[in-house]
Amino acid sequence: MTHFIRQLFHFGIQQALSCIFAVLIFATLALSKVIDIPGLHRYDFILIICLLIQFIMIYTKLESWDELKVICLFHVIGLALELYKVQMGSWSYPEEALSKLGGVPLYSGFMYASVASYICQAWRRLELRFMHWPPDYRTYPIALFIYLNFFTHHFLPDFRWWITASLFLVFGKSYVRFTVRGEVYPIPTILSFLLIGFFIWIAENISTFFGAWQYPDQANTWKLVHLSKISSWFLLVIISIIIVANLKHLKYGAEKKLPKKAY
Repeated sequence: MTHFIRQLFHFGIQQALSCIFAVLIFATLALSKVIDIPGLHRYDFILIICLLIQFIMIYTKLESWDELKVICLFHVIGLALELYKVQMGSWSYPEEALSKLGGVPLYSGFMYASVASYICQAWRRLELRFMHWPPDYRTYPIALFIYLNFFTHHFLPDFRWWITASLFLVFGKSYVRFTVRGEVYPIPTILSFLLIGFFIWIAENISTFFGAWQYPDQANTWKLVHLSKISSWFLLVIISIIIVANLKHLKYGAEKKLPKKAY
């Protein structure tokens, strides 16, 4: 039992360190609720702090330049989704700001970047290895289909549950190994996706509480984000990990001679 507690404690520490980007953003959201800087809009203040955090992460080598490239990619993916969703009324950013584009403050990209940062950090700190990873001709189309469904479900049927069912076929045999103090533990890949999605949903509740964005039913008073959003984050996590996994394989796979089904 003592050994288990020590392992769990160390695992928790590594997870917390992997979330440092997201935690600093939450702290910024909270701070911006209680301070008011004359002449500086709140959303603009958050953007400045996010840029500063990113600079410090690189300067202190908490993130590498390769990880920054991945994070920038998620900025683009996230901003495109934000612009569309805000125009469709899925959520809104009601406050004024100079750094808003199409009703979306540019700091919103850091929300998606924090997910990418967590994945990259956890991958390195816990020495993640995905075993029996599906081939590219399965992972690429499903990632694209998931992303497109976020857009098309507004005017076409929502295929998320069909997509979710197919994921059990695609990733059914896959599992991820992570290392804690030299000991390796396995977990089914689908379960890891779901757990990350659940904790992002918790983070989303914290973010909306501090006014990072606003769902229509939160216009008058804050409410718990609907549980159905877990499925959205679950699917977004899959896109994120597929991108990171394949980028890592492209860069390091040949050098380390990783088997095609182990990233």
